[in-house]
Order: sequence, then C-alpha cells, then structure tokens
Amino acid sequence: MIKVMVSGACGRMGQAVLKAVIEDSELELVGAVDLAGGADAGELVGLGKNGVIVGTDLEAVINASSPEVMVDFTRPDVVYANAVKAIKKGVSPVIGTTGLSDEEKAELAELSKANNTPVFIAPNFAIGAVLMMLMARQAAKYMPEVEIIELHHDKKLDAPSGTALQTAAMISEVRKAHVQGNPEETEKVAGARGADVDGMRIHSVRLPGYVAHQEVIFGGLGQTLTIRHDSLNRESFMPGVCLACKKVRNLEGLVIGLDKIMD
Repeated sequence: MIKVMVSGACGRMGQAVLKAVIEDSELELVGAVDLAGGADAGELVGLGKNGVIVGTDLEAVINASSPEVMVDFTRPDVVYANAVKAIKKGVSPVIGTTGLSDEEKAELAELSKANNTPVFIAPNFAIGAVLMMLMARQAAKYMPEVEIIELHHDKKLDAPSGTALQTAAMISEVRKAHVQGNPEETEKVAGARGADVDGMRIHSVRLPGYVAHQEVIFGGLGQTLTIRHDSLNRESFMPGVCLACKKVRNLEGLVIGLDKIMD
C-alpha cells in the first residue's frame, strides 16, 4: 500500500482524487489538506467516514500522516511552495496543478535531486489526452501548419492550459519554427489570432459547461486533419493520477508527462 495525501482536497479535482485513492486497493489515503478543512475525507466524497480529517496546514498534515506521495490539485500561486515543502520532507509530489514556470520546474528538479525525492508533473492526467499529444507530434512531421484550440471551464485560472503548452512543445520537437498565415495579416482586435508559440497559434476558450477539451487542427493542400480529446468529467483523470501515485517513487528527479510512465 502506497501512502497518499491529497492537497486541495476540498476542490472539485481534489474530491475526485480522494475518492479514487480510497477506492484503489494499492493506495492508502493517510492525509488531506485544504484551506476549507475540518471534514472527514471519506464522508466528504460520499464514501462514509474513514477517519482522515482534512487539515489546513500542509506541513502539519505531512508530519502527522507520514505520506510517501502528495497529490496536488490546488492553485498556480501555491503549488510551487507546496511542492517544496513536500520534497524537503521526502514526500514525492504528483502535480496536476498547471501554471508552474520553467524556472520553478528547474528549481524543483534541483531540489528533487538534492533530497533524493522524485517529482512527477502531468499537464494532463487523461490517458486519451496523452495519446492526442503523441498523435499530434507525429502528424506535425507531415503537416506542419497547425493551430491549437483548448476549451476549459470558466473557473480555470491559467491560459493557455498546460496541455496546450505541452502539445505545442511536443510539436516543436518535430516542426521547424515558422510564421503561419499571411505574413501581412493584422489583428483588428489585439489577441484575435491567439498566443504565438514558434509561429503556431493557441486559442483558449473559457465557458461554463466545459471540463477539459482540446483540438489540434492541421492544414494542408486541400485538406485538414483534426485531433480532438474531450474529458467529459473529472473521473477521466483518475486512472492517470493513481498510476502516477504508484510509479512516482521509482522515478529519478523530475519527470514531466504521463507518457513517460504509461509503458
């Protein structure tokens, strides 16, 4: 049994993680933390009391519960500090919160090595989303004109999404950077053409009703190719989260991307 604590336990993703961990026979929920603490974690997710009370102080929960893994689905402005605290106590973060800067990721990598505590980050824990990114990288070898549209719920704080940025990074591995569209085009409204990453465009949609969705559109002579993934509910992420909890302690340093541990 791998001992797991959940940071951001009372949020929508946090509650889904609590339920998934409790129901997984290879994982043991030993701790939970959230600013809105006080509830019994099992009761919070409709599984009955299990004695794990949601605390409000991360370090206190770590000290009291001695977890091996901390799953973090919190906020971009606190995830880095949470990860640092966990690593320094020998607890491996499994991070689903997006918004970490490249500098913060580099610092976590160094801290991971210094404390001999592996760290795992996934821009997206849905296995289908990982396959979408891998397929997009393959397609970009042959159809380098590409745009990304990502659609999320209106409570999401960062844009573009981590999945969109990771998709663009993977495409850039096989696609030479170049400007797309008419070189003389002008935006009548600033931002109309979306974010520019190596010449490809990323568009972010934020509306109620969405969970997490992305399509990668490739254009060629007389044809288009669209690769799309839809997460219809938060349960879609849970197999990937549980897989990361089971594998993170056997990794080395900082590992980014579910594709690195799927095989």
